[in-house]
Amino acid sequence: MKYQGLIFDLDGVLCSTDRYHYQAWKQLADEEGLSFDWEMNTKLRGVSRRESFEIILSENGKKFSEDEIERCITIKNAYYQKLLEQITEDDMSSEVRETLVRLKEAGLKLAVGSSSKNAGLILKQLDGNKYFDEIVDGTQITHSKPDPEVFIKAGERLGVPATQCLVIEDAPSGVQAAKAAGMDSAGIGAAAEPGLATYQLGRFKDLITYVL
Repeated sequence: MKYQGLIFDLDGVLCSTDRYHYQAWKQLADEEGLSFDWEMNTKLRGVSRRESFEIILSENGKKFSEDEIERCITIKNAYYQKLLEQITEDDMSSEVRETLVRLKEAGLKLAVGSSSKNAGLILKQLDGNKYFDEIVDGTQITHSKPDPEVFIKAGERLGVPATQCLVIEDAPSGVQAAKAAGMDSAGIGAAAEPGLATYQLGRFKDLITYVL
């Protein structure tokens, strides 16, 4: 097999919490008198909480002080964590679970590489920890995607060289991070546009075709 380690982004790949991010940002934006809609929400995929808020401010032509920014992103995260309590095992599809089992049975090492600081909470709610050998999230990195730090750390934790790692991503910024880490990538959703990732996935289980 060409790849020995697979590194999965979380949100948009293994599950989708877009609606919860949107609801939390929307509540905060309304309270702060900022414009925010679903289209703007799509620009925040794969981006850290702070950078996301800076994008929202930029789209609104606003500037907040450092203290105001910290206050707002803390409030947003509290709203988001409350919404995450609604996540259940059903939010990870049977297709995803069955594919992960197939990959593990084939002897591949699996990791999660997410910029989210809530990845641990989400995986617990999904009962998803059991599929992965390593989990690297936003609490363990200094730079978020498109910086390659999260994928480099995940590859090192797996003990697999970058050239033998495949990153599975739904965000263009994640594909950029994989390239910067020296890793191939499989794009799904927005990252499946031609010319972005090494492979384009129409469905999650298509991964088996490319890897096994």
